[in-house]
Amino acid sequence: MTDAIEEYRKFIGHTIVTEDVITASQVHRLNVTLNREDPIPAEGDPVPPGWHSIFFPRLNLTRDLTSDGMASEIEDGPPSPLPRRMYAGNNMRFHQPFRIGDRVTKEISIASVTPKEGRSGKLVFVTIGVKITGPKGLIMEDDQNLVYREEDTGGAPPPGEPGPEDAAWKRTVTVDPVMLFRFSACTFNPHRIHYDYPYVTDVEGYPGLIVHGPFTAVWILELVRDSAPDAKMTAFAMQARAPIYEGQPFTLMGEPAGDGKSCQLWAVNADGVIAMKASAEFA
Repeated sequence: MTDAIEEYRKFIGHTIVTEDVITASQVHRLNVTLNREDPIPAEGDPVPPGWHSIFFPRLNLTRDLTSDGMASEIEDGPPSPLPRRMYAGNNMRFHQPFRIGDRVTKEISIASVTPKEGRSGKLVFVTIGVKITGPKGLIMEDDQNLVYREEDTGGAPPPGEPGPEDAAWKRTVTVDPVMLFRFSACTFNPHRIHYDYPYVTDVEGYPGLIVHGPFTAVWILELVRDSAPDAKMTAFAMQARAPIYEGQPFTLMGEPAGDGKSCQLWAVNADGVIAMKASAEFA
C-alpha cells in the first residue's frame, strides 16, 4: 500500500480544468428525481445550492472503468490506493448561485492523502479540492472527502451513533431503485454499489443497494430549502457516518440556531443511527 500512497501523493497540487454549461434540462432532471413539481427553469434562474454534482460529468470510456464501476478522480491520475472507494463528506462554501445558461469552469486537484488504520483495516483518506467559477467570478468551493479501504474482511461493522430523538425540522424519505438509477444518471455516476444488486451484495458484502452520499446530502439540503425558504446559504458541511439502503426509510432532521444564522442537520437511517451529520450557515 505504501507505494500506491506515494504514487497518489505525487499528484497533490496537480490541477485539472473542465468546463460545462448549466442547462435547464440538467436541473429539471434532478427536480423530477426528487418528486418536485417545479416548472422547468428559465434562462438566468438560480440553481439550488449543493446541486453541483449534476454538472461536470466525468466522461471516462466504459472500458476504462475499474471493477466497481469507478475511475480516478483526476483524469490520467493515480490508481486507487486501496480497492474500495466510499464517499466521506464535503465542506462547501457558496459565493453566488449557478444560473441557467452560465458557462462554468471547474478546477479540481488532490489536496491531501492521509493513511490511517481503522476497525475495518487499512484506510486512505483523500481530500479533493474543487473551485468553480462562472461569468461573474467564483461560484463555490468544495473540499470533497473520499475514503479508500481494503477488500471486505468480514466482521461486524462498528456500532453507529444514535440520532436525535426530535428536531424542529423533520421529514421521512424512502429511496427506491428507480430513484437511485435516476440520481446515478443525473450525476453520470457509474459506481456499481448504487444499481448492481448482485455486485453490492455478493462482492462488497452489503445487504442491499446503497443510497449515494451526495444524494443523501441533496435530501438534507431539500429539508433546509423547504423549511427555511428565505435563508441564503453560505456554507454547508457534512460527514457520512453510516449507510442508507434502498427501500429503507430514513429521517431528515434539522435544528436551526436561535439567531437564524446556522443549523445542525442529520440523516438518520432505519436503525436509528446517524447516517450523515451536517451543518449549514446563512448570511
